[in-house]
Amino acid sequence: MTRWIGSWLSGPRAALEPTADPGEPQRWRGERLGLPQNGPGSVASLGSRLAALVVDVVLAALIAYTFTVPNPPLNWSLVPWFLITASMVSFFGFTPGMLVLGIRVVRMDGAAMIGPFRAIPRTVMVGVIIPAAVWDADGRGLHDKAVGTIVLRMR
Repeated sequence: MTRWIGSWLSGPRAALEPTADPGEPQRWRGERLGLPQNGPGSVASLGSRLAALVVDVVLAALIAYTFTVPNPPLNWSLVPWFLITASMVSFFGFTPGMLVLGIRVVRMDGAAMIGPFRAIPRTVMVGVIIPAAVWDADGRGLHDKAVGTIVLRMR
């Protein structure tokens, strides 16, 4: 009875990791998830995720510009960005920017493919910015937590 009460009163950390000492601080992002501190399989840094997003946005703007020449693409850049991000994360787990920077999106349950039912809502939430700007101690944004994914290093 005490363990059952403790698991839901102590919050999600106790539910995910019942053997962890709640008083002991996490030493690196992803430690409580069993991820390495550095190298392949470790949590991607905020800087690499932001740089990958910038690469994807520039690529989307260039694609949109080819259809709007001589005018700037303005908000039309969102269309190719959404299509590229949702489709590539769904089937491959990364966007062109993520591939360049050596990071990828993986499912927390270990399944090989993200799939459209997770990639599309994740992409919409990244586009809204607010969920992507709020993250936890493991480096997972609200958009990743909502769909059960995490961004990890590939190399």
